[in-house]
Amino acid sequence: MAALHAGGNTSLSGDGEAPPPPTVDRRRGGWITAPFILASIAGMTLAAGGWMSNLIVFLIQEFNIKSINAAQIFNVASGCANFFPVLAAILADSFLGCFSVIWISSLISFMGLILLVLTVTIDGLRPSDCETGSSVCATPSRIQYAVLFAALALVSIGLGGTRFTLATIGANQFNKHKHQATYFNLYFFTLYVNSFICSTGIVYVQDNLSWAWGYGISIAGSAVGLAVFLVGRRFYYRDKPRGSPFMSMARVVVACVRKRKAEVSYESADYYYGDVDGVKGAAPTKSFRILNRAALKTEGDILPNGSISKPWKLCTVQQVEDLKSLIRILPLWSTSILLSTPIAIQVSLTVLQALATDRHLGRRFQIPAGSMAVFSLISIAISLSLFDHVLWPMWKKVAGKNPTPLQQIGIGHLFNIASMAVSAIVESKRRTAATSHHHPMSVLWLVPQLVMVGMGEAFHFPGQVALYYQEFPSCLKSMASAMVAMVVGVAFYLSSAVVGFVKRVTEWLPDDIDDGGRVDNVYWVVVVIGVFNFGYYVVCSWLYKYKNVGVEEAGDHRSDSES
Repeated sequence: MAALHAGGNTSLSGDGEAPPPPTVDRRRGGWITAPFILASIAGMTLAAGGWMSNLIVFLIQEFNIKSINAAQIFNVASGCANFFPVLAAILADSFLGCFSVIWISSLISFMGLILLVLTVTIDGLRPSDCETGSSVCATPSRIQYAVLFAALALVSIGLGGTRFTLATIGANQFNKHKHQATYFNLYFFTLYVNSFICSTGIVYVQDNLSWAWGYGISIAGSAVGLAVFLVGRRFYYRDKPRGSPFMSMARVVVACVRKRKAEVSYESADYYYGDVDGVKGAAPTKSFRILNRAALKTEGDILPNGSISKPWKLCTVQQVEDLKSLIRILPLWSTSILLSTPIAIQVSLTVLQALATDRHLGRRFQIPAGSMAVFSLISIAISLSLFDHVLWPMWKKVAGKNPTPLQQIGIGHLFNIASMAVSAIVESKRRTAATSHHHPMSVLWLVPQLVMVGMGEAFHFPGQVALYYQEFPSCLKSMASAMVAMVVGVAFYLSSAVVGFVKRVTEWLPDDIDDGGRVDNVYWVVVVIGVFNFGYYVVCSWLYKYKNVGVEEAGDHRSDSES
């Protein structure tokens, strides 16, 4: 999630294994497209990370927004950026194609960045600065809020529309899996390098030079990324819209309701398989058999030429089974929401903690509060490398097989809980030092919790993508990583609601966390939530049976998808 909220992504590996289009124009695609796509990713990542990495500090310093409210706004913006990829994928699949979604989203992001630059260059678009020595600051006007929120909405939509779609269009340029794997190695490298630059260099410019220069760099990155992407348009293989798989699943539900009075049959000949010449395959599975009615043939459903007379009254058995597969995995998917919610809370609260610590390294250099996420990024990168070259080979040597995706996710749960517990302990010590000794704690004490949460992400995010990619219906393979983003989006929304609820019913989150604040109690609450969610996850994973691959194959696929 650290890379996600910084403008990168740690969970796209599933898309790299998606099969290429069945008919690829050999005059287009291939490695000639990689420089254009990778340069576009670099520019757009700079654009995204440039505004998101330091958003909380921007809201506090430039718009005089109270710290907790700033954290909630950040969570909502992050939720939008991580929720929109699902909508972008539907638009790309059903109507516009990846190419159009990318350039339109990039243009939307560019307009949002221009608005952000205007807020820091035109005095009337932001409240006046606080008077020196005064605790009373001017609040933003309605017009100022409107411009701010319009800018954040545009950049969030733009980020969501480009992040996963760039991964998909890049993978679609290659016919061979090994070329896709090489491309994704370069893709991840580009994302991490630029996320690091955003969390350090651009944040430093914003904190020490000016916000206008910082956002100016983001605008330049956005403009260059969009321009390079468009320049390479004549080389790209462009996939044509194929229709949304969610529409076919909606048809199953509608057809099932329309045939609710029909008696479920156990004979395969009574069901529709989409085969004109005859019936192929076995009868639908007995689980969720109420849905089998959607594929049950009744009088008038099929025309003499073998086609369906009413598409919303009859579906194929495969469409029914696809929906069943999605229903089976939804409980496991839901556990990931409460797995990501504590991380979203920690992301925003860590910035507030950092602002209340001693951030100096030596006499002259001060670590920007918005740069704290870089420790999670470094932890994720190092952990993934160690897992692939040390931990997984040792695991396979001891256990005789690679860890399954469910095992990886479970370990991630434990690291996540431990990270929140460490956060609570460190915050208790920080608050004591600030209130009793009147000496702020060093910001480096916040690093262990960020390292631990990064290690947890290195377990559970790749594990989630591997699980969804393997177990989702074939029509939803390309949506696997977008569903992880949807989890993160929902988690950020939920974290904002949790922080708001805690603020209303307790006194733990004042505007000044050193003035009677108990952020440590908030962390202990999310520890309890994490423990209960882990119990729920254990039950769901125990009951779940792999459908598309065997357990050993699942572990092997995971290793391949991350190599």
